[in-house]
Amino acid sequence: MVKIHNFGAGPAKLPEEVYEIIKDELTNFGGTGISLLETSHRSQTYLKLNTEVQDVVRRLLNVPSNYKILFLAGGGQGQFAAVPLNLISRTGTADYVVTGTWSEKAAKEAKKYGKVNLVLPTTDRHTGIPDVSTWKLDPNASYVHICTNETVHGVEFDFIPDTKGVPLVADMSSNFMSKKIDVSKFGVIYGGAQKNIGTAGVALVIVREDLLNQALPICPSIFDWTITAKNDSILNTPPMFAIYIMGRVLEWIERKGGLDKMAEMATKKSSLVYKMIEESNGFYYAPVAKNSRSKMNIPFRIGSSEGNDVLEKEFLKGAEARGLIQLKGHRMVGGIRASTYNAVTVEEVETLVSYMREFYQQHSK
Repeated sequence: MVKIHNFGAGPAKLPEEVYEIIKDELTNFGGTGISLLETSHRSQTYLKLNTEVQDVVRRLLNVPSNYKILFLAGGGQGQFAAVPLNLISRTGTADYVVTGTWSEKAAKEAKKYGKVNLVLPTTDRHTGIPDVSTWKLDPNASYVHICTNETVHGVEFDFIPDTKGVPLVADMSSNFMSKKIDVSKFGVIYGGAQKNIGTAGVALVIVREDLLNQALPICPSIFDWTITAKNDSILNTPPMFAIYIMGRVLEWIERKGGLDKMAEMATKKSSLVYKMIEESNGFYYAPVAKNSRSKMNIPFRIGSSEGNDVLEKEFLKGAEARGLIQLKGHRMVGGIRASTYNAVTVEEVETLVSYMREFYQQHSK
C-alpha cells in the first residue's frame, strides 16, 4: 500500500505523534485503568484534564487573564448562532464582513436574532479582502464578525481590522494556532477544532469577560457563554474525548516550537505550492489575490481560470494512486484544494508539488 498523504480540509490530518499517545492512553487514561471514554466528567481525572487544556491554550496564545476559555459542543456552526445569541442584545444589530462561504453562513444565521449589516457588497466570487477603506461599518453595531480564513475559497486575513472600539469577533476555525495573534485585539475568538487543532465535536471559544452577561433571553443554556464560564465548560457532559484530543494536539504544537514554528512551517509549505502555480505559466491557476492567499487552504484550477474538468479529474485520479488524498475542491467551487495544516509535513507538501510538476510537464504541451 502506498503511503497516504492527507490534504483534507477537515476533518483534517492529526500529528502522527498524537496518534501514538492516543493509542497508549485509550484504554488506561491517567493510570485509572479505564478509558476517558467511560470516565465521569465530574471526576478529578477529567477536571484535571479540563484545566490542563485551558492552560495550554492560554500559554500558546498568551491569552490575557480577563478572557475566559470555553469548550462547547456544536462545532463552528453552533457558534454562528451562539455569537448573536450572546452579543447582539446591546444594540440589536451586528456587522458581518463576508469574504467567503463560512462568513456568509454566519451572517445568515445571525439574521435570525437581529439586524445584520453586510459590510461588503454581496458577491458570488470571493477572491480577496477589499481594502478596509471601502468597508461600511456601523458604529452602532454590537460587534463586527470576520472569518480569518475561508476554508472553501482560500481567503485569509493577514491583518487585524480596526473596528473603532466595536468588539471584533473572529471565526478562526481553519487557522487557529497556525501563528501568533494578539488576543487583546478581539472580543471573541472561536473555531471548530477539526481543521487545525483536533477533531470534530468541540468548539474552542475565547471570550473577553466584559462581553458576558448579555445573552438574549431565548439563548439556550448550552450555548450561553456566561453559564458555560460559570460551570467551567462542564454544564453537562462535554465532548470529553474531542477536548482531550485537542489538548494533545496543542501540547504537540508546544513541543514542536509553538506558534512561531507553526507560522514558519505554514509559510514554507504554502510557498512551495504557490511557487509551483506561479511557475506553471497559467497551467495552474490560483484565483485568490496574492495579498489574501491562505497559508492553510490552497484552491487552484487546472487548464484555465474556470478549470478543465477532464484534466482535473485526471489529476485527482493520479494523485489518489500516489497516496495524495482529499485534494478535490469544495463542491461549491470545484477544482483542486490542498490544505496544509500544522500536522501536514513539509515532506508531504514536497511530494504533492513533485506530482504537480510531473502532471504539468505531461499535459502542458
